[in-house]
Amino acid sequence: MTSISKALGRIQPSATLAMSAKVSELKGQGVDVIGLSAGEPDFDTPDFVKEAAIQAIRDGDTNYTVVDGTPALKAAIIGKFKRDNDLTYAANQITVSNGGKHTLFNALVATLDEGDEVIIPAPYWVSYPDIVNFAGGTPVIVQAGADQGYKITPAQLESAISPKTKWLILNSPSNPTGAAYSAEELKALAEVILPHQNLMVMTDDMYEHIWYADFPFATIAQVCPDLYDRTLTVNGVSKAYAMTGWRIGYAGGPAWLIKAMAKLQSQSTSNPSSISQAAAVAALNGPQDFLIERNAAFERRRDLVVSMLNDTPGLECPTPEGAFYVYPDASGVIGKTTPKGQVIKTDEDLIAYFLDEAQVAAVHGAAFGLSPAFRISYATSEELLSEACTRIQRACSALT
Repeated sequence: MTSISKALGRIQPSATLAMSAKVSELKGQGVDVIGLSAGEPDFDTPDFVKEAAIQAIRDGDTNYTVVDGTPALKAAIIGKFKRDNDLTYAANQITVSNGGKHTLFNALVATLDEGDEVIIPAPYWVSYPDIVNFAGGTPVIVQAGADQGYKITPAQLESAISPKTKWLILNSPSNPTGAAYSAEELKALAEVILPHQNLMVMTDDMYEHIWYADFPFATIAQVCPDLYDRTLTVNGVSKAYAMTGWRIGYAGGPAWLIKAMAKLQSQSTSNPSSISQAAAVAALNGPQDFLIERNAAFERRRDLVVSMLNDTPGLECPTPEGAFYVYPDASGVIGKTTPKGQVIKTDEDLIAYFLDEAQVAAVHGAAFGLSPAFRISYATSEELLSEACTRIQRACSALT
């Protein structure tokens, strides 16, 4: 007789990955489905990054490396943090893992005991609460709706803090909303955090370079140096450099935490791929000008999708400040009836309707902790986005 662990029983499969799998299944059946559920750039990995990986293979750079990152990659990450964020780290303050999710997992599993609380603003990336639950912690969800730009306020943060609070997770720009905190907003949150000496901050900056706001990107350790020793600044090469499959995430933080994360990684995955690490060195140290061109393409797509969704009956779509997602409010269609007589009771019903009737795949808002809404990734061509939004418009117009 077999059974799964209690820890595994506390988590659910990723809703975004589940929808991506469904899209692949439908396409395999010949269905003309437009998949807007995956959080993956449609651009290719830059050629100079690919060439660095090929050269690493030719040079025989195919052995085990230091568990949490080669010296060369740690040096490149130190340079990136100084160049882009004015943050200074030593090599023993840098960790490299198998993607950003792995970095977050290591940090939370290494630090959480049963009953420890982690404040997670909602809408949130689907994995945050599940990783906390797996580690035995308690997610404390703080909802921030479209009316407040999908960003929590200092008053909300203060109300959520308790003697058991160990972490605050901040994701800016956000997955799923694209909302971004300004330096002034981060400073206001920092003022709340500072008196609580046992509270640490984990910043998920994965979408740092996919940015459209009229204010510069900032991260909390940068704008509040007093929180430097209590902040884990997480980033990676997946999104900006279109390297999702290469699986390299990294972070800078206090040496004691980095050491603890390395200890955990040494008994789980060991080092990330040596080839991927060589490619990441090239990505971080190489030319960055292509990011501007790609950002411009993402911004055009954003404007197209926001405009078309706001012209859709029952939907209201705020304009994101970064990343490549929109998160339209669907309150205006909840309670309506489909042509087949089904009542749209939840945003999950709405997403099922879009998939069935319009052959458009998105992800329901409940998966991100704030309903009724849904997430669309606009990391695809303008042609496909226009067609997908047209199908959504028709589907919503057919509701009564």
